[in-house]
Amino acid sequence: MRKYIVADNQELTRFALENLLKQDEKNVVYRAFDRGGLVTLLKEHQSAVVVLDYTLFDFADEDQLLIIAERFSLSDWILISDELTPQFIRRVIYSSHQFSVVFKDGPISEIREALNAVDRHTRYLSQRALETIITQQQEEETTSVLTTTEMEIVKAIAQGKTTKEIAAERFSSVHTVTTHRKNIFRKLGINTAHEAVKYALRAGLIDASEFYI
Repeated sequence: MRKYIVADNQELTRFALENLLKQDEKNVVYRAFDRGGLVTLLKEHQSAVVVLDYTLFDFADEDQLLIIAERFSLSDWILISDELTPQFIRRVIYSSHQFSVVFKDGPISEIREALNAVDRHTRYLSQRALETIITQQQEEETTSVLTTTEMEIVKAIAQGKTTKEIAAERFSSVHTVTTHRKNIFRKLGINTAHEAVKYALRAGLIDASEFYI
């Protein structure tokens, strides 16, 4: 017998998850609707599997989630959401082996594989979760090859500033900024200012409210 706590406030998804889990008559399924209720259930069932949509629950941040997981170290967690940030995924995955990650738009086979994995007390990461982690790591590695000056110029380009404007702000010549620009494009493997905008957003150099449309 395995005990599960479904912590998902999206009614349709919760219904689907509960029915999937109840296909095995030996499973016992509980519901949690907020963080307090989840902790109460974990106190009673410390080795339960928590199936959680973090984005729809009342966690202040991932630190609260990690603290609860550490407190109930016998529990396993399957995070299932529409969207999770790369930073969040990396943080929870690198902090604890208790967490598996799948997405709601993925095939049901991934959820089944995740359930089978946690039943063996092993971790499962969906293909999308793996790609998200790898992509961010590659972008961080790429960012690290840019100098501080080059990162500042990428940000300025993304904000819609011309080469002349960037040169004036930096008290540099247009030729110097043009050279930086060429080096940046070469290092990042991009060809246009539009690609620089996308890169700056992905790398966290600017947020969506800053860039030039």
